[in-house]
Amino acid sequence: MNKTKGENFMKKMIIIFGFFNLLFSGIIFGNDLKTGLTASDLRCEYKLAPVTDVKNPRLSWILNSDERGQYQTAYQIIVASSPGKLEADKADLWNSQKVKGDNTYQIVYKGKPLNSREICYWKVRSWDKNGEPGQWSSISHWEMGLLNKNEWKANWIGLDLNNLGKGKTYHLPPAPYLRKEIKLNGKIKKARLYVTALGLYEFYINGNKIGNDYLTPGWTDYNKRVYYQTFDVTNSLHKGENAIGSILSYGWYSGYIGYALLVNNPKVRAFYGKVPKLMAQLEVEYDNGTKAVFATDASWKADYGPIVQSDILEGELYDARKEFNNWANIGFNDSNWKKVEAYPGTKRKIQCYPGNPIQITQIIHPISITPRDSDRYIFNIGQNFAGIVTLKVKGNVGDTVVIRYGEMLYPDGRLMTDNLRMARATDTYILKGNPDGETWTPNFTYHGFQYVEVSGLNNKPDLNTITGLVLGSTTPLAGTFACSDSMVNKLYSNIVWTQRSNFMDIPTDCPQRDERLGWTADAQIYVSSAVCNRDVAAFFTKWLVDLNDAQLPNGAYPVFAPFPHLRSSDSYSPGWMEAGIIIPYQIYKTYDDTRLIKKYWPNMVKFMNFLEKKSRGKYYFAEGSFEDIEPKGGYGDWLSIGKKTSPDMLATMYYGYCASMMSEMADAANKTEQAKYFADLFNKIKKAFLQHYAESDGRLKCDAKAYGSGEGYVDGQLGFSGNTQTAYDNAIYMHMLPDSLVAKAGEYLNQLVLDNKGYLTTGFLGVKALLPALSMTGHNSTAYRLLLNKNYPSWEYEIENGATTIWERWNSYTKGQGFMAGMNSFNHYSFGSVCEWMFNYMSGISSEGPAYKHIIIKPDISNGKITNAQASLITMNGKIISSWKVEGNKLLMKVTIPVNASSVIYIPAKAEDSVKEDGIEITKGKGIEVDRFVHGYLKLNAGSGVFNFESVIN
Repeated sequence: MNKTKGENFMKKMIIIFGFFNLLFSGIIFGNDLKTGLTASDLRCEYKLAPVTDVKNPRLSWILNSDERGQYQTAYQIIVASSPGKLEADKADLWNSQKVKGDNTYQIVYKGKPLNSREICYWKVRSWDKNGEPGQWSSISHWEMGLLNKNEWKANWIGLDLNNLGKGKTYHLPPAPYLRKEIKLNGKIKKARLYVTALGLYEFYINGNKIGNDYLTPGWTDYNKRVYYQTFDVTNSLHKGENAIGSILSYGWYSGYIGYALLVNNPKVRAFYGKVPKLMAQLEVEYDNGTKAVFATDASWKADYGPIVQSDILEGELYDARKEFNNWANIGFNDSNWKKVEAYPGTKRKIQCYPGNPIQITQIIHPISITPRDSDRYIFNIGQNFAGIVTLKVKGNVGDTVVIRYGEMLYPDGRLMTDNLRMARATDTYILKGNPDGETWTPNFTYHGFQYVEVSGLNNKPDLNTITGLVLGSTTPLAGTFACSDSMVNKLYSNIVWTQRSNFMDIPTDCPQRDERLGWTADAQIYVSSAVCNRDVAAFFTKWLVDLNDAQLPNGAYPVFAPFPHLRSSDSYSPGWMEAGIIIPYQIYKTYDDTRLIKKYWPNMVKFMNFLEKKSRGKYYFAEGSFEDIEPKGGYGDWLSIGKKTSPDMLATMYYGYCASMMSEMADAANKTEQAKYFADLFNKIKKAFLQHYAESDGRLKCDAKAYGSGEGYVDGQLGFSGNTQTAYDNAIYMHMLPDSLVAKAGEYLNQLVLDNKGYLTTGFLGVKALLPALSMTGHNSTAYRLLLNKNYPSWEYEIENGATTIWERWNSYTKGQGFMAGMNSFNHYSFGSVCEWMFNYMSGISSEGPAYKHIIIKPDISNGKITNAQASLITMNGKIISSWKVEGNKLLMKVTIPVNASSVIYIPAKAEDSVKEDGIEITKGKGIEVDRFVHGYLKLNAGSGVFNFESVIN
C-alpha cells in the first residue's frame, strides 16, 4: 500500500469512527444514552395539570439521567397562554431566563399577574453539572379558577324537605333533584362548569354525570368557607337545547356527624344548616368569541324521587319505582316539579378545592358467599376497606333488598355490627321489576367493611351480585415496602389499606362507626408514616385549612377538625392539639414547603403562647395544669396497657417538641429572631422537664393521681407513672434528654420491654416512638422482636386473627374474650405508625434536611430472621430505592439515589476492605467517595445513580 492510499484509508477510518462516536453519543438518531438532564413529572401546587386559585402557584419537576452524579446547575421556565407561544422569544406570561441553582421544586411563578379562567402552558429545561442544557420538557399546564368571589353570578338554590323522613331514631329526608334546560346558540369552543354545594352534589349534563368524584365538595367549616370543583364540559354540550341538573344530599353540612346521636347531644344533625344547597355556574365560549353564562337561580325546578333516604353515616334507601326517567335530559316533563328556593349569600369564602378528590380507587370482588337464611347471605370481600358496593339483582316490583355492612363476623357466622354504635350503615334498594335485571350503586354514603349481608333476594346470588368499590382521596403512590417475612409484608399491606380507608377528604379515625372525624392525635402520630406511603402534600394542604379554621379562641387546636360541637366536653388535649405544629413541620420536612409555615405562622405562635400561659412561666406542666378539660389532664396515652403515663409529663414533652420544631421552621422561613427564641424556649423546657420529671441517673418519675371513673380507674383513682415505655420512648424520640442520659434512658426502655416478656404496653402517643427510640439507643434486636411478636399485644397478633387493616385497640379481639364492646374499630391507622420505623430503619431511608435532597441510607440488618428488605420512596427529587439481601456471610445491597440529590450510604460490613461495588474495589471517581468505617458500617458519600454493593458481614 503506497503512502497516498494509506493516508486516504486513515481519513476514511477517522470519518467512520467519528460517525459512530456521534451515533453512540446520541447526537444522531436521538439522545438515547441520556447523559444530560431531562425533566418530567411537571406539577403545579403538587398536582398534574390542576385548576387552582393560588395567584402565584408553585412549580416542580423531577430530573432524569443515566449518568451518575448528575445534578442541575441552572433551569429555565417559560409560561405562555397557548402551546404555540411556548418559545423563549414568544412566551407571553413568563420567561424566567436562565436561573442558576439546583432548585427543582417550590419554584414560585413570577410572571405576569394571572386572571381568572386563564390556562397557563409551561415547560422547563435544566443545565447539567457540565453546564450543558438539556432538552425542553413536554408541555404541561395549569388553569386558574375564579379568583374573586364577585365573579360568581350564581345563587344558592335548594328544596327544603325536612318535613319528610322523620323516624323514631333517625331523621332522613329524601334527596332533592334540581334541573333546568338551556339553549346554546353556537358552536362551542370551550365550556367550564364551576360547581359547589352546602351538602353533597352530583351534577349532570344531558343525562351524564360530570366527573368521577364522590362526596363533593368535601367537608369544611361551612360557616367560614366552601370549596368548588371545576370541570371541562366542552364535550358534554352541543349547539341547541341542553339539560343540566343536580342531585343533592345532606352530607356533613346538614346530615348526621360523629357520635352526637350516641351521646344525646342537643343537636345530632344539621350542624351547619338544615337545607342542602347548590351553586353552579356554567360558562360557555363560542367559536365566534362570544360568551354565555348559565347560573343557578330561581328559574330552576326541583323535586324528590328515588333517593328516599340519604346520609353518610346511616346509608341510603333507593326506591327504583320512583325513578324520574331521563330527568337530566332535554324534553323531560317537569311541569309538576316545584320552583327551587333561592337563598342569600353569606360572607363564607368560596375557593378552589386544594386537596385530592375522593374517587373509586379500586374494584374488589367477593371471595365467598355464605347463606344464613333462605333469603339472606353474607359476602366476604376478603379485604376490610372504606367504600360502597354495586348491587346486581333480579326480582319483582317492590322487592326490597337490604344491605348491611360489618368488619368482622361472630364465631357463629353472624355479621358483627355492635361496633357501629349509632351508625345505621345500611343501604336499601327497592326493585322496579325490570326483567333484565337491575344494577344500583349508592350515591352519597360510604361504609367501612369486609363483610356484606344481603337479605331480600328472590334468587340465589353469585359472586357478581355484589362488587366492592373502594373509595378514598386520590393521593398518588409514593412508597413501597417488602421483605422476606410474609407477616411483616402483610402488616405493611394492612397499614396501607388503613391509610387508604381513612384518608377520605380529611384524615378520619375510622370509616365504619358513628365517628369518622379528623382526630388530631391520630393525624399527628401517623403523618410521618403517611408520607412514606402516599404523596399527601395536597391532602394535608387542604386539611391544615380545616385545622386552623377550627383553632379555639384560647389558641389551642381542637381534638378533631373540622370541629362541629358534638358534645359539650369536646375541646383540646395534649398530644392532640400539637397537630397544628407537627403536621406543618412534617409537610415541610417531606416537601420543603415553607409557604405553609409562613401562612400558618401566626396560628402556630398563638398556640405556643397558649402553652406558655398554661405552664404559668415554669416551662413544664405539673399536676392540675389541664383540669379544665375532660378527661382531666387530657386523653393521655390513649388505649395503652398497664401503667398509665402521666398526661402532664407527656404534655411537657410535647411542649418542648413543638418548640424545637418551631425553631427549625422559623429558620427555614427566614425568621431568624424567632428561630433563636424557640431554640432558647426548647432548652428552657428541656431543663424544666429534667428537673421535674427525671432523676440524676435519667430515670423518669411521676407519682400523680387523677380522680374519676372509667377504664383504668380503681376505687375512683387512676395512678400515673413516669416509668413507662411511652415516657422513655417519647423522651428519646423528642430529644428531651441530654446526650449523657440518652443511652441510659434507652436501657431503661429496653428493660421495660423485656420485663413485659418482650411485649409493648404503649397506646396512641407511645407506639410511634417505641421502635425508633430502641433503634436510636442501640437496641435493634428488641425493636425487631416487638415487630415480629405474634401473641397479644402485637401487630402480628392482629394478623394471626385475620386482620387486613390496623385495629384501634390491641385487644379489639382476643381469643376467649371475643370482641371489645362499644368503641372498637378494626380500621384505625394510629398503631400503623410503626411504618415510619420500617422505612427509616429496616430499609434505612431517611433525609438530612428537607425533601430528601440529602439522603441517608442506613439499613438495620441485625435481625437474623429477616434476610432481605426493599423499600422505594418517590420524593420531590425522584425515586429512592434501598434494597438489601443477606446470602450466607455476604450482604448484597442495591441503592438508587435520584438525580440532583446527594447521599450518605452506610454499608453493613465486617471491615472496610470487604466492601465492593459492581464486583470491584470502591474507588473515588465513580460517583462514590469512601468516608470511614464506623460501628460496623462503611460510610460512603455518593451522588445520584444506581449502586450495587457487596460486603462480607461476618
